[in-house]
Amino acid sequence: MMERIILIETSTSLCSAALAEDGAVVGEKISDEPRSHASKTAVFVKELLDGRGISVADCSAVAVSKGPGSYTGLRVGVSTAKGLCFGAGIPLISVGTLDTLVWQAITEGSVPEGCRYIVPMIDARRMEVYTGVFTPDGRQVGPTVSSIVTPDSFSDLLAEGPVLFTGDGAMKCKDVITGEGAHFEECHPKASSMLRPAMQALESGSFEDTAYFEPFYLKEFLTTTSKKKLF
Repeated sequence: MMERIILIETSTSLCSAALAEDGAVVGEKISDEPRSHASKTAVFVKELLDGRGISVADCSAVAVSKGPGSYTGLRVGVSTAKGLCFGAGIPLISVGTLDTLVWQAITEGSVPEGCRYIVPMIDARRMEVYTGVFTPDGRQVGPTVSSIVTPDSFSDLLAEGPVLFTGDGAMKCKDVITGEGAHFEECHPKASSMLRPAMQALESGSFEDTAYFEPFYLKEFLTTTSKKKLF
């Protein structure tokens, strides 16, 4: 039986969905339209399935970005993925946003020669990023953290050799992290780049509890009270 995975990535301002068959991406839909996640995610999935003449029930699993990233974007993606899984009775897979960025760099050939580490960065606010440390073969060797970037950040990694900083939070750090060997790539995670970790999860049976799964926000969602008077 052909293994098909629906891939959904909504953790940043980019909204994307992809379809993979037997370990290869056969279609992808992407939108960078602001605040379009809620209106486009499910539509993208339907268009991809219709294009292959199949339904959700013909798929082996749904993989969704689990974060860290945008609170609203993650909620939309996870809600859509859960609905697909419940409706078709197929398992749910979660893929970390940082893992997706790392595999995107690896598969798209962005890793510089002699690179010692890949440091994916999701933009938070001001000089804060969600980040972690990975080896060039995609293995995470440091915890996923929320970090305020300073001139001393990652100096220990740069002392060992070239480091690739990648993601939508990378370029704002370029003027701060100036150590020799620092390489920067501005990009957003894409659904197609979830394929490798999603396939690994499918093959090992590493599924989430669809009913109780929640995104990994890393930080609590903060709300503010408007100072404007309504009356």
